[in-house]
Amino acid sequence: MEGHGRPARMVLAELGGSISRALARMSSATVVDESVLRECLNEIARALMQSDVRFKTVCDLQANIRKTVNLEALAAGTNKRRIIETSVGKELCKMLDTGKPAFVPKKGKPNVVMFVGLQGSGKTTTCTKYAHYHQRKGFKPSLVCADTFRAGAFDQLKQNATKAKIPFYGSYMESDPVKIAVEGLEKFRQEKSDLIIIDTSGRHMQEAALFEEMRQVAEATKPDLVIFVMDGSIGQAAFDQAQAFKQSASVGAVIVTKLDGHAKGGGALSAVAATKSPVIFIGTGEHIDDFDVFNVEPFVARLLGRGDLPGLIDKMESIVPADQQSELVAKLSEGAFTLRLLYEQFQNLLKMGPMSQIFSMLPGFSSELMPKGQEKQSKEKFKRYMTIMDSMTPAELDSTNPKLMTESRIIRVARGSGRKVKDVMEMLEEYKRLAKMWSKLNVSKLIPPNGKMSAQAIQKMLKVMPPQVVQQMGGKSGLEALLKQLGGGKDTSKMLAGMRGGA
Repeated sequence: MEGHGRPARMVLAELGGSISRALARMSSATVVDESVLRECLNEIARALMQSDVRFKTVCDLQANIRKTVNLEALAAGTNKRRIIETSVGKELCKMLDTGKPAFVPKKGKPNVVMFVGLQGSGKTTTCTKYAHYHQRKGFKPSLVCADTFRAGAFDQLKQNATKAKIPFYGSYMESDPVKIAVEGLEKFRQEKSDLIIIDTSGRHMQEAALFEEMRQVAEATKPDLVIFVMDGSIGQAAFDQAQAFKQSASVGAVIVTKLDGHAKGGGALSAVAATKSPVIFIGTGEHIDDFDVFNVEPFVARLLGRGDLPGLIDKMESIVPADQQSELVAKLSEGAFTLRLLYEQFQNLLKMGPMSQIFSMLPGFSSELMPKGQEKQSKEKFKRYMTIMDSMTPAELDSTNPKLMTESRIIRVARGSGRKVKDVMEMLEEYKRLAKMWSKLNVSKLIPPNGKMSAQAIQKMLKVMPPQVVQQMGGKSGLEALLKQLGGGKDTSKMLAGMRGGA
């Protein structure tokens, strides 16, 4: 697995937070002059250096911003702060731009993807994460363990694949990785798998034997794409490693892992970018969903607290299928906010991954603002409530009448779920609060068929939302701006369908 440090989102949020604070301090200056710009750029440089970005890269970034921002040449009345902020964003994008992969898997044809990398980089875990990501996109993935070098490699892949419900192939007896790879490939082609992932052996260092084995497996299986998996905690050393694999193994894409808890993440990403090797995903923790698509512009937007609404909506759509979204809105518009519906929404929230990541996708909200320990407490609360609901009858779960839960039933449910009576009471109170909130919202009137929210609908939503939620989302003005932005298009209903149950 990928480690147990702070989530990468938190570490990268520290970098983003430092840059955002530097820009905010500049914005609060009465006059933006040369000394204010210099101090702002120095703070940004310090933040990047602390994230292990190479000194030359930082110097180039500063020089490029200075070329773009010529304060003396700007006309009177020009918004200097906006020009500086835009320039910083563009240069960060340029610094992290890795280009596009040469190949993207397509559904319905047997795409073959081979994974390579050093031992200990999290390669086997990443194979499963990659398979799981595409499985949720509608692919039929399969895993082949051609790693015969590391003891326990097949056991690990087998365990991961079984948990993720992904077909796998390997052997305890065969020692020839080429033979296993070819047999696995043939088996899954016959089974009509459209994404066959081959996990290869790693070594403790780059050596001739490693590259020769990779060449032989590649020659026998002719993969459409070779993905190099790299440990992100190595920082600037990523440059040499990415360059060597790119030249020796025809690498078409890179996945950077172990960014959780490592301040060197910025250094690793910028170093790989310098080799022009396309980074397609970043591994951000030990769980199967701690795996983020790496697109430079949305990534930088989230770093700077600008959010990533398209990314958030895409994430919600992967959890709540389109056909279920309209069903959800219909149920709520009928006032049918049942415990079963609450249970389903807790499931959706847990599937979406760390809340710090979800909040970082909202404009004006940084994952850095998430109070320490709150994320863990929220997840534990969701799981506790779900355990309680597992001990309830179908009639109780589908009822909209809380009075159905008598004192004797509450005691029985507490006993059946192994929880205290006060836990059951707390869960029921939370349910009543959310049911009351959504009945006041009247979803069908708030979100008409075109998905656009009126100013009156936005005001109504602000009135009924819990104060702590409004505060978390940047206060009344911040949430109002977000809802107006959402109200401009058809994505409002999708957004609300995904957020429902998490207030």
